[in-house]
Amino acid sequence: MRTSYCGTLRAADAGREVSVCGWVARRREHGEHLAFLDVRDHTGVVQCVVARADAARPEHVVKVSGTVRLRPEGTANPSLSTGEVELADCKLEVLNAAEPPPFVLDGHAEVDEAVRLKYRYVDLRSARMQRNLRLRASVNSALRRAMERLGFVEIETPLLWTPTPEGAREFVVPSRLQHGSFYALPQSPQIAKQLSMVGGVDRYYQIARCLRDEDLRADRQFEFTQLDLEASFVGETDVRAFVTEAVKEAAEAVTGQRPPEFDQMTWAEAIARYGSDKPDLRFGMEITDVSGVLRASELKALRAASVKAIVHPGGASTGRARLDSLVERAKALGAAGLVWMRVVPGDGPGALEVDSPVGKYLSHGERSGVLAACGAAAGDLVLLVAGEHRRSCEVLGQLRLDLARPAVGTGGLRFAWIVDFPLFDGVDELGRPQAAHHPFTMPNPEDLELLETDPLAVRALSYDLVLNGWELGSGSIRIHRADVQRRVFSALGMGDDEVEARFGFLLGAFRYGAPPHGGFAFGIDRLVALLAGEENIREVIAFPKTQSGADPMTGAPGPLGARQLAELGIKIVG
Repeated sequence: MRTSYCGTLRAADAGREVSVCGWVARRREHGEHLAFLDVRDHTGVVQCVVARADAARPEHVVKVSGTVRLRPEGTANPSLSTGEVELADCKLEVLNAAEPPPFVLDGHAEVDEAVRLKYRYVDLRSARMQRNLRLRASVNSALRRAMERLGFVEIETPLLWTPTPEGAREFVVPSRLQHGSFYALPQSPQIAKQLSMVGGVDRYYQIARCLRDEDLRADRQFEFTQLDLEASFVGETDVRAFVTEAVKEAAEAVTGQRPPEFDQMTWAEAIARYGSDKPDLRFGMEITDVSGVLRASELKALRAASVKAIVHPGGASTGRARLDSLVERAKALGAAGLVWMRVVPGDGPGALEVDSPVGKYLSHGERSGVLAACGAAAGDLVLLVAGEHRRSCEVLGQLRLDLARPAVGTGGLRFAWIVDFPLFDGVDELGRPQAAHHPFTMPNPEDLELLETDPLAVRALSYDLVLNGWELGSGSIRIHRADVQRRVFSALGMGDDEVEARFGFLLGAFRYGAPPHGGFAFGIDRLVALLAGEENIREVIAFPKTQSGADPMTGAPGPLGARQLAELGIKIVG
């Protein structure tokens, strides 16, 4: 039906007779019997000179046959890849008529997202979505190439699975054959891939579809896709090397350049320097500890065990209203308050002073000491938070992002490995520790004896990969011994009967020779969004849900009919 794609024609094709197919992107009248049609397919747009084009309207599906020729002098369009040529002597065939589209697809008009999602089949024709979906396909292909080169075998794991404790609500599927029983859709293939290691697969990977019933946001959907991998007889550095190679290949497939070596820091270092376990390394403003300088201060609010500071370069010009809003922001984040200091020139060459509501309560040595510790210069703004170490760091870490975080798609790609996470992250309402990642993570062997006595001090053999302040994914060395797994389950408050009912099959598998193994999984949606320069992963997913979890196009979720409910043994009670 066609000989060429619209966006592939160039000056070298002049004189060729071709046929193109696509949608009418734009129609411009040129005299009484002549019109210019811009015809679009996924490769781009080509201008066609057509006689008597009354039948062709925007978004009509057409076939145009004609001769490629150079555009007349002075009419070339440098903004188009096909801007030097046009199709002349054209024969137009309307393959299917179309109603006027619900919005213009020229990329210039702002369109409400709800409208875009309701008519997603139209929105997908836009250059932005075509680019993003093909970029995503390139990433998937690169990941597969890397995995296969590294000796991994692709295995598909079940979508109908058993509930697992991974920290998020699960979607469940009622059983038609066993009323009152349910499958769980997998939050990840975690247990299945561990069982594959017991089965001697050695190196497994999957581009896996996963589902979590969590509140949606810019970097989270109910359904998501991850590169999931597991390997036997490996340590932490081996797994990180596998993932690094795959991610570098994916980034190179998109950007044409291989990313530089990934940074690495411990979880404790990331919290202390950036106030976050997913630090954005594209800019500075690292957190400084100034507790020692202020330990004997007369200002009681700054005599805390931990006083942290950040410097906003050039921020001394910040107005009072904005400073007041930063104070309120810090309080909303959990701080008792926020101290700000504008850095101004002092008396004498190179001398510095502070303009601050608390300046008069601090000695000259304390003011100078804070500025020296932070490396502040005239014209900067210093922000201080006092209180518990982690909370102070996290508050300043968020203010750091509020003040200076670069936009997505700018500042390059800064990958970082975060290692040595705590095994447990706080306790629940019953005082039981909560798994920081999942309960199958191997405790650091140096901390095993603390499992029963001080579980919150136990470190994990786990690691996260972050990019530009987004967490891409997590991994760990897994527990492969039944006795250690039972101890972790016990620390989580799970009794023997519950463990046996939920995970007896896993512990049983360990009895038959489970090798040491570890793995990782990272979100392809997030990686693609960052490589595409998109703020929201919905822009790189073909058919996403809205912030409320709805699908405006299909109307999902919707009710089931009485017959279906009866077959499933379900009665709606609320």
